[in-house]
Amino acid sequence: MRSNIVTEAGLPTRINQWWGSIPFITSGVVIVCSVIYLICLLFGYDSFYEICFLPSQVVSHFQVYRFYTSVLFHGSLLHVVFNMLAFVPLGSELERIMGSVRLLYLIILLSTTNAIAHLIVALLVDHNPIHPYAYFMNECSIGFSGVIFSLIVIETSLSGAQSRSVFGLFNVPSKLYPWILLVLFQLLASNVSFLGHMCGILSGFAYTFGLFNYLLPPPSFYASIESSSALSFCIRRPRFILCTGGTTYGQLPTYSSGTGTTQPRSLLPDNLWRNMSSWIPQRGTSVVQEGQDPRFPGRGRTLGSARNQSSTTDSDSNLQERLLDDTAPTRAPTDLRDVRNPTVNTVEVDGSVLTNQGSDSFEEELKKLVAMGFEKTQAEVALAAADGEPSVAIEILMSQQG
Repeated sequence: MRSNIVTEAGLPTRINQWWGSIPFITSGVVIVCSVIYLICLLFGYDSFYEICFLPSQVVSHFQVYRFYTSVLFHGSLLHVVFNMLAFVPLGSELERIMGSVRLLYLIILLSTTNAIAHLIVALLVDHNPIHPYAYFMNECSIGFSGVIFSLIVIETSLSGAQSRSVFGLFNVPSKLYPWILLVLFQLLASNVSFLGHMCGILSGFAYTFGLFNYLLPPPSFYASIESSSALSFCIRRPRFILCTGGTTYGQLPTYSSGTGTTQPRSLLPDNLWRNMSSWIPQRGTSVVQEGQDPRFPGRGRTLGSARNQSSTTDSDSNLQERLLDDTAPTRAPTDLRDVRNPTVNTVEVDGSVLTNQGSDSFEEELKKLVAMGFEKTQAEVALAAADGEPSVAIEILMSQQG
């Protein structure tokens, strides 16, 4: 009887641990899509014709809202469950790398570009002089799967793997992996939008090739959002990941400043992002490194205090490396130091090397929490989220156990 009780108690605990490991924006997308589906189910709403992506309605009535409503609504329970289960590992990994605000902006950007690509292809097919085909103009598409296909392309490119496994059955080259999934889902599932998924793949490749560089704001834009007083409640959540990490990671392009003689100017002026940033109320200053790799941004780091940010940058980098052990991080080619060394940890800020002076006190507080009976990894995360305050960390740990 005792073993049965332990087994029954293990499943809720594992579910809580799994859900607690999902970062802020990824879990937020899951909650929003699930709540929208439940509301539609409870109120019997099934008029998806009004909210789906329908190219003919977008063109004739300029219903741009369909770009985004079609992403959030789902047609069935299996539809929303499969999409969210596929999104969670992708979104979690990318959010830990990019940061929460940057991932949210990427999802909005991909939703927009997927819809525009879908619309353009549907118009070209419908108006081609050889054989006009109006099916895609009248196809009603809903679901988050288009964005998921874009994230698959980005994550595959970011991982650097030469091959990927398809459902654990066989391996294919990484560049063909999204296309293999596209064909398999088209063959195995019914009512699947081939054009919606294909446009998601095209948008993902366009992002990885740097075609969206000029649509991406500079790091100061994300820093201004993270320092906003209006969003301080969200930003101080334990699973929120800041975008202003110091370690460059990956090979994907991001913001392009448009300076220099060989780079074209941005489609969106630099002062536009600055003006947008100035409208956001600030709660403090945020440190943004000017000397980091201008391509794919630094790995996101957990929340730290703005007043102590300059003195805790190195310890945050060390902690983030330990928290992301399961993602097989890649070191930047310009930084060959082992940032996992718990005793000597240095980072570069504007060309200068800072020695980690706060690691000793952090380790001492961590040992105290472990001695109190808390699990080391959870205690480490709680202590970082509490900005080194042991009393606050204990409250976080007790709330998690409760």
